[in-house]
Amino acid sequence: MVSKKVFVVFVLPVIFSLVFGSTVMADILQKPDRELNMWQISSSEGNSSHNAPIEIIGLSKQYSTSEPIEIRVKIDDSSFNCGDLYVTIYSAGKHDVITQGGFFEQCFEKGSNIIPVGDEFSRIIDITGSYELVVEMVSKKLTNISTSEVFTIK
Repeated sequence: MVSKKVFVVFVLPVIFSLVFGSTVMADILQKPDRELNMWQISSSEGNSSHNAPIEIIGLSKQYSTSEPIEIRVKIDDSSFNCGDLYVTIYSAGKHDVITQGGFFEQCFEKGSNIIPVGDEFSRIIDITGSYELVVEMVSKKLTNISTSEVFTIK
């Protein structure tokens, strides 16, 4: 009688956990494009708009291979008045990093909410194709906001 209770209380849950875990992992492995972002504390992602807390300024929809990509970022959230700004360009659809820039301890100048302050993000991409530019601002409280836009190089 005791061995049946031990089986039901201890062994049976382990068997169910292994079967359920295997099923979930098999489903995840069938989706190789799946993205797992466990470090995201709070985020607002999507295309930039005038109502978004973060906006990409100066990005064109199309560039030539010799034309530099120069952008600025506008933050409309007062809790992000200081923090680190990360700008990354990925090949669209593949998520391969093409170039990246980090601007640390960015604090807004009085009367302006445009960053980077005293610096600029300017890169030349000489390979034609479609790219995604992602900007992310991480505050000193380790919360973040981000947005992305797609552009092409011809």
